[in-house]
Amino acid sequence: MSVCELCGDEAGGRYLCERDATTLAARLAELPVVYAEVAECLVPRRAGWGDIVATRGAAGPRAPLDEDVIDTVNVARAAEVMHLWRVDVQRERWPHHDGPPPAQLDADCRWLAMELDWIVAHYPAAGELAREARELEAAARTIVGDPPPRPQRLGTCVAIDGEGVVCGAVVTRLPGQTRVRCRWCGYVYESEQDWLLLLHYQPAESA
Repeated sequence: MSVCELCGDEAGGRYLCERDATTLAARLAELPVVYAEVAECLVPRRAGWGDIVATRGAAGPRAPLDEDVIDTVNVARAAEVMHLWRVDVQRERWPHHDGPPPAQLDADCRWLAMELDWIVAHYPAAGELAREARELEAAARTIVGDPPPRPQRLGTCVAIDGEGVVCGAVVTRLPGQTRVRCRWCGYVYESEQDWLLLLHYQPAESA
């Protein structure tokens, strides 16, 4: 392993580069905070959870909530996802130990943060963990505001393999990112010439 599982940059033999490892550490600290805000946003100010009733398909006034959002963006789901990551990391690191007891989101995020050095160096799914933590935070911020920047679609990969076949996978980057690795074929777009070729060989838009 020589490149970051998340961004494709040089990782010095680890599964995440230093930047993405630092970002994951910050995200693990932030997730419990932002999901506490989600709970505040989804619960009406003059009611508790016990006062919320499902109104999908029923006559009469609807609850002041987006029920589809509740189904997918809530503390319980985030806690379940992060606990499953904790279970898997512990199983990989200490295969003979019993699984961790049920815990709340903040406890599981804190445990994962404490094990982050080992995760980055030895856990093959570190990139998936980082990616899912990022998705959880992004989903929460659609509720509480301040969404993180979205990837920009640059076009389709124009790299050609040994048989002359064009890759054609979608290439994206975050705002300000100057080095992009195609997730399908691994080609790196970095130099000015790379970007010019990518732009030049994009298929013409259909009329």
